[in-house]
Amino acid sequence: MATHVAGLILAGGAGTRFGGPKAFALLPDGRTLLEACAGTLRVAGVDPVVATLPAGADAAATLVTAVALPAPGLAMFESVALGLRRLVTSAEWERVVVLPVDHPLVTAATVRALADAGGDAAIPAHRGKHGHPVVLARAVAEGIAAGALCGPTLREVLRAVSVRDVPVDDPGVVANCNSPEALAAALAAAGRR
Repeated sequence: MATHVAGLILAGGAGTRFGGPKAFALLPDGRTLLEACAGTLRVAGVDPVVATLPAGADAAATLVTAVALPAPGLAMFESVALGLRRLVTSAEWERVVVLPVDHPLVTAATVRALADAGGDAAIPAHRGKHGHPVVLARAVAEGIAAGALCGPTLREVLRAVSVRDVPVDDPGVVANCNSPEALAAALAAAGRR
C-alpha cells in the first residue's frame, strides 16, 4: 500500500444469532471473528486499528484499540461515526478501511487493493456483487465524524461521494457471517474447515 491506512472494525452488535457478541464468536482455528479481522488488517499494513465493541467487552488480546459503544442497540451508522471520531484524532493516515466483524474471511490482498484504489471511497465487487469492507478517504471519514456527512446509513453517504468499484477475486467480501450457519456455509464454500 502506498498510502497510510487506518482500520475500523464494526464489532459492537449483540450477536443474538451467535448467542453473544459476534466479535467473540470462534472460528474453527480458535480465533475470534474480531481477532481474524484485526489480523487481516495488520497483514495488509493497516495501522492504527480501532474496533467498536459492546460496553464492557475486553479486546486486550486482539491488537486493536477498543471503543466501547455507549449503549446497546446503537444504529450501525452511529457506531461508524463513533469509531471514526476516535480515529481522526490520529494524523498519520490518509484512508480508512471499515470492516464489519461478520466479514472475517476477507483477504489482506483485497484490503490493499481497496486502499490503493483512490477516490472518495472504494467498494469491492465479487462476481458483480458488492461487499465489504469499504475504504473511505480521510476527508469523507472526517465528514462523518464531524456530522457533516450523515446517514442514516453509510450507503447514503456513499451516494453523495465518488465511489470506485474494485473487482476482486475474494468471496470473503460477500460472505456475511452473521450467524453460525452462515459462517459454516462460508467456510465450506471457501474450502476451509
